[in-house]
Amino acid sequence: MFENMNVKEINEFINNVEIRDYMKYIDILRNDKRKSVQKIAIKLSKKLDDIRKEEKRIEKLKTFEREGYEKGYKYIGGIDEAGRGPLAGPVVAAVVVLNEDTVIHGINDSKKLSEKKREELFEIIKKEAVDYGIGIVSNEEIDEFNILNATYMAMKKAVNSLKNKPDYLLIDAATIPNIDIPQNSIIQGDGKSISIAAASILAKVTRDKMMYEYDEIYSEYRFSKHKGYGTKEHYEAIEKHGITPIHRKSFLKSILNGD
Repeated sequence: MFENMNVKEINEFINNVEIRDYMKYIDILRNDKRKSVQKIAIKLSKKLDDIRKEEKRIEKLKTFEREGYEKGYKYIGGIDEAGRGPLAGPVVAAVVVLNEDTVIHGINDSKKLSEKKREELFEIIKKEAVDYGIGIVSNEEIDEFNILNATYMAMKKAVNSLKNKPDYLLIDAATIPNIDIPQNSIIQGDGKSISIAAASILAKVTRDKMMYEYDEIYSEYRFSKHKGYGTKEHYEAIEKHGITPIHRKSFLKSILNGD
C-alpha cells in the first residue's frame, strides 16, 4: 500500500487516519522493509496506547455519574468553585451537565492543567455540555456573609442559571444548604468526577480572566500573576499601596488593624 510513497507522504497520510483504523495501518507499516517506515508504526502504536490509557482514565472519571444514572437520575450537574483562599477578588462557582456518553480528552482537575490547556478545555466544555452555569460572588459579599456562605451563594447562583433544574448534584467537598436537589459531596471530586472536573475548569478560567482585568486597573498589585492569593509579592504590594476595592477586608484584618 505504501510502496510508492515516501516517508513524508506516509506521515501525512497517517496523520489523517481515523483512530479506529490505527491497528490496520500499524500492521501494514510494521511489515514495510524501510526502517524509517517501521518507526512510524512504533510511533503510531504508542499514540494508540496513549489514547487507550486516556479513554480508560475518562471512563474512571465517569464512575460517580454512572452511579447517578443507575439510581435513575438523568440530569446530573457537577459543581466546583475557584477562589476561596485569595485575599482579593470574587469567589466563582460553576456547574456543568454533560451527556452520559460525552468524552473530553485531557479533562482533569483544573489545578493539574496548564493555563493554556485550561483555556482550550474551557471552550470545548462549553460546546460539549448539555448545560452549564457560572455564579460569581463579590469580595464585598464575602466580607458580609463570610467565605463559606459566599461559596454556597456562588454555587446556588450557578445552579439557578441553568436552563433546566438538575435532579442530582455532584459537588467537590461541599454540601449546599437549603437546596432541594439530592447531592453527593465528593472529597477531591475534581479529580474523580468528569462533571466536577469540567466545572473546576470553567470556574478557574472565569475567575482568572476577571483577575487579568483587575490587573489592568490595579497594575501595581500584579493580580495577573498571583490571582489575588497571599503571595509575598502581594503582601508587599498591600503594605506599600494599601488595599483596593476588590480586596477582602475580612481576610486582611491584621493589616487593617495595624497588628
